[in-house]
Amino acid sequence: MQSKSATRALTESAILIAAAYALSFFKAKFWAQGGSVDFVMIPILIIAFRHGPAWGIGSGLVFGTIKCFFAGGFAWGWASILLDYSVAYAAVGAAGFFRKANVNVGTVVAGLLRFAVHFVSGITIYAVTVAEPGELFGKSYGNAAVFSLLYNGSYMLVNIVICVVVMNLLARSELKRYLHG
Repeated sequence: MQSKSATRALTESAILIAAAYALSFFKAKFWAQGGSVDFVMIPILIIAFRHGPAWGIGSGLVFGTIKCFFAGGFAWGWASILLDYSVAYAAVGAAGFFRKANVNVGTVVAGLLRFAVHFVSGITIYAVTVAEPGELFGKSYGNAAVFSLLYNGSYMLVNIVICVVVMNLLARSELKRYLHG
């Protein structure tokens, strides 16, 4: 029985990772430097809520790496690949720790964890590779932490709101049985 459950989780994860990959091509670019609003976190959240944190984190890690290499990802070297893609999407899978709680809690925590990874990347990797952080909202920011907070926070806040809305629709619809494996 255990191998049947693992086979099911593996199969569902592969299908949902493929769905996230397909969704990665439908996005609204938020900034010229990157950062987009899309639905890619939703399949990873579904995996995490259905099968728990190990499957969610693993699936997020696989998806993030695939997204970087095959969906037009941009990185400033291996550390940027790890933080901005692999680790950032693995963090989304942490929603599985909250699978018994309200779907909102897990979704918001997952989004905040992804934001935190992008924020750290912004104040470390990008602060070193880009001399002047840049301009946002018509104002120039020389402080890497402020720039990273505003830059990553702007599109991640929208992504979190989208995910909360969609996950609530799934949790309250006839599809709710699919959120809990």
